[in-house]
Amino acid sequence: MFFDPMNLTRRHFLAGSGLSLGAMAMSQLLHNPAHAATPASATPATSSAARGILAAPHIAPRAKRIIYLFQAGGPSQLETFDYKPLLNERNGQPLPDSVRQGQRLTGMSANQSILPLAGSLFKFNRHGKNGTWVSELLPHTARVIDDLCIINSMYTEAINHDPAITFFQTGSQIAGRPSFGSWLSYGLGSENDNLPAFVVLVTPGKIDQPLYARLWGSGFLPSRHQGVQFRSGKDAVLYLNNPAGISQQTRRQMLDSLAQVNAEQYERELDPEIQSRMAQYEMAYRMQSSVPEVTNLADEPDEIFELYGPDSRKPGTFAANCILARRLAERGVRFIQLYHQGWDHHGGLPNGIRVQCRETDQPSAALITDLKRRGMLEDTLVIWGGEFGRTNYSQGKLTANDYGRDHHPRCFTAWLAGGGVKPGFVYGKTDEFGYNIVENPVHVHDFQATVLHIMGIDHEALTFKYQGRRFRLTDVHGKIVHDILA
Repeated sequence: MFFDPMNLTRRHFLAGSGLSLGAMAMSQLLHNPAHAATPASATPATSSAARGILAAPHIAPRAKRIIYLFQAGGPSQLETFDYKPLLNERNGQPLPDSVRQGQRLTGMSANQSILPLAGSLFKFNRHGKNGTWVSELLPHTARVIDDLCIINSMYTEAINHDPAITFFQTGSQIAGRPSFGSWLSYGLGSENDNLPAFVVLVTPGKIDQPLYARLWGSGFLPSRHQGVQFRSGKDAVLYLNNPAGISQQTRRQMLDSLAQVNAEQYERELDPEIQSRMAQYEMAYRMQSSVPEVTNLADEPDEIFELYGPDSRKPGTFAANCILARRLAERGVRFIQLYHQGWDHHGGLPNGIRVQCRETDQPSAALITDLKRRGMLEDTLVIWGGEFGRTNYSQGKLTANDYGRDHHPRCFTAWLAGGGVKPGFVYGKTDEFGYNIVENPVHVHDFQATVLHIMGIDHEALTFKYQGRRFRLTDVHGKIVHDILA
């Protein structure tokens, strides 16, 4: 590589002081036998592109992978896991000022003349060895309750959907930061050369609040760490297949030539995004064989479809995506994010939540059962939850059989299973009105710090320098919730 002494910069000097990292990485890509595009397997990844920046986890990991069942819209904790009989007793009475304590409301209910307490229409019963309260809406989840670690004391700072979802997925209410899965990909890399470290599955046709691709974007991290969305239908990944008339041999020759051109460009510009772009090209080439294999559920036995429920035979449903998530986990995908929309019940909550629970209850419980049978639950962390909870009062008119609930960031519920968390355990407590936390609050950053800890990462140590500052998923907050760890 030739340098003009008059234009020698520090980065060019460092790059020219030996064989450049770009050339080394490109050479690895060009000669990696994984480019033969064989079907995906669970064998460890070996390419430099697949490895994360950490030579080893900071601490002994409790889990190898995460399946995150994100329930977008804000599920009501008062109809699912946080049983509050006092609300039924005082149904229709105004929310006491001593309980609200002047806390902010959204514009959707702030102007109501009265905030009437709304008891749940659904019965709760105790289940499992510890008698955990679970709603009648979740009979299948109730059967696996001894495998779940329920947190009833989650809280967030955001009161509206977009900043709240963005906060959970990126650690900031402001768009542009790397997503949770991107941080894990950046830190730990992939366990499979032929599949992305981070895959996203969205239930189609259920839109009450929009989802944006930036929720699984890489932000300022190298773009190869962004989530790859798998879709139902003929093309699981958009633009993955070769155009008509282009053979695999032709595609391979094109990528080899392009790699050489990009290697020369990197030598001139030292832009790390050039390397990311080539890594993505090569991953796409390998995925041409691995994706059809992993997304084809035809080899699943009838017993599996029966376990996950009647929707599981319909591609793209939450149930089918849960099966696909298990298949991806088997093949070493690091972070699998499922999004299921439709939980934003400002009105018509009883009918709306019946539908949501019917679609998600059996598949979620089946995933726990399936992973446990295969011996995978012990090193797979499964997460269930939304961006915030719902109010204990009715938004709009309260009737004998109908009501709605507004957004409530002050307290809500999430659960975890597997991956080193305490099974059959309930953590945190809200007041008898279900409005404020009275025991063991868990902030979003605490939650994120704990999940990273489970994956073997010190949340304060996994950072990326951008615009002069070192950023991390938990920003400048977060403490590990050791009490929920097994």
